[in-house]
Amino acid sequence: MRIEEKPEHHPALWVPSLYFAEGLPYFVVATIAGLMYKSMGMANDQIALWTGMLGFVWVFKPLWSPFLEAARSKKAIVLLFQFFGGASLGLVALALHWPNYFAVSIALLALVAISSATHDIAADGLYIASLSSTEQATYAGWQGGFYNVARFFSLGGLVVLAGYFEKHMPVAQAWSLIFGMLALSMLLLAAYHLWALPVGRNPERPAGGKGVMRDVWLTLREVIIDFFQKPGIWLAILFIILFRAGEGQITTIGPLFLRAARAEGGLGLATAEVGAVYGTLATVAFIGGSLLGGYFTAWRGLKRSMFFLILAMNLPNLAYFFLSTAMPTNLGVIGAALSLEMFGYGFGFVGLILFIMQEVAVGKYQMAHYALGTGIMQLGYVLFKIVSGSVQAALGYQHFFLWVLISAIPVLLLSRIVPIGRHEKAAADAAQAVAS
Repeated sequence: MRIEEKPEHHPALWVPSLYFAEGLPYFVVATIAGLMYKSMGMANDQIALWTGMLGFVWVFKPLWSPFLEAARSKKAIVLLFQFFGGASLGLVALALHWPNYFAVSIALLALVAISSATHDIAADGLYIASLSSTEQATYAGWQGGFYNVARFFSLGGLVVLAGYFEKHMPVAQAWSLIFGMLALSMLLLAAYHLWALPVGRNPERPAGGKGVMRDVWLTLREVIIDFFQKPGIWLAILFIILFRAGEGQITTIGPLFLRAARAEGGLGLATAEVGAVYGTLATVAFIGGSLLGGYFTAWRGLKRSMFFLILAMNLPNLAYFFLSTAMPTNLGVIGAALSLEMFGYGFGFVGLILFIMQEVAVGKYQMAHYALGTGIMQLGYVLFKIVSGSVQAALGYQHFFLWVLISAIPVLLLSRIVPIGRHEKAAADAAQAVAS
């Protein structure tokens, strides 16, 4: 794709839409697809298994990220995968009417996942390359904010709309319309970004592409070797994976529990009701929890905060056990319980991000090692997501939610062992030595 040089637009014209486009396909694959398959009669274990398998794409994306530097510009990659992602979503809309819709739609969602993960790499690279350090800090809040606007738009707006459509037409047709809207949204964003995005030109490459690719491969190899030679890295990896044990299971089965019939132990909510409580109130609570979790950790420091962050992320899962026991019918009570759970999730998740940033990524290849750390973080989520359906099928909803609470115990114990704050202390000691 050839990108013509043109004057760059103000970041406010492209940063919000870029990160909205980054979040939208992720939430489609991670959550919306599961709700769609639930409406179409698929079993929980199959939904969890196959939507979980799609998450492996985000696990391994750091391995191909260095090779994207061979492209002429980051904008070209962003546009290519926005158009490709939009087209793939459009094909999902068509596939839902076929007899073998499940296998075909999963394959197409895999294409959505690949395009989304690759788009993430290029979008973040474009942001870094196009903005000064001051501008990056200025618009950092816009990144997370509009990424979560995509959550609100998809889980709130489109799932509510899907519920409305389900009442007036066959389920497959209802979700085809939703995926058609998603496809159109991505294509319109791509068309807008063709005008709005800065070029984000990659460094000039020497003649001979083979030499460039060889150098990239050698650098990637060195990055990986250096990562796994870090002191205590295997304990850190275990901590990262176990940190998401409860989250990977609760975010997969939770929405399915809300939709399941009361005779099956679920709450029997309509699709629109799930969208109303999960995509609106709960999303706002998640954002609020994330903000407060950041301030709390900045106040106490990561080492002194970690145990409480893990508790905050897992104890509110009691809300699901309460719902599975009390079986309330009042949507206000259900929404309040889910908002509490999502607030704790947002509050506690800050701890994992900061652990990767401050303990795992420190060193020569900080950006690359952060990407590897987030890949391992995604691995923890995916592994527990995949098994969650089978565990729930074996235990039933009520005992499953107790199991999720038990799943938090290993990471709580590890938090007392894994080194935290080493680099903070070293930096403070160095500053004190310079001052004296």
